[in-house]
Amino acid sequence: MFSKACEYGIKASIFIAINSYEGKRVSPKEISEEIDSPRAFTAKILQALVKHNVINSVKGAHGGFEIDKKDISSIKLSQIVNAIDGDKIYSGCGLGLHRCDENHPCPVHDKFKTIKAELKDMLEHTNLEQLALDIKSGVSFLKI
Repeated sequence: MFSKACEYGIKASIFIAINSYEGKRVSPKEISEEIDSPRAFTAKILQALVKHNVINSVKGAHGGFEIDKKDISSIKLSQIVNAIDGDKIYSGCGLGLHRCDENHPCPVHDKFKTIKAELKDMLEHTNLEQLALDIKSGVSFLKI
């Protein structure tokens, strides 16, 4: 459903949030190893997240990536998705057709419209804190 870059962006943001709760910054190398992503690809994703104010980049010997603790609960999954993939997940055709709308629907248009609305609602109402705390408590996992 999400692009590979978006999947990595969500995983990276969660990993950074977990470490930020502990007062730690994480390096691009640590992030790419944790989320099983190529290092150069991870760096591009991290740049997009910094540009869209999802994460912070601190330069220098004790630098790395972090999220202000006070901001973790206000960062929604929709912000991460928008930073990486834009809003095409909400507007694209379920079958990938170039032209699909109310006047010229594909065979799954109406059903997919409902799914996209539910997805948008979930992304806009799920914050990074919920996901990070689920991982810290062992309810969910980033890596198996």
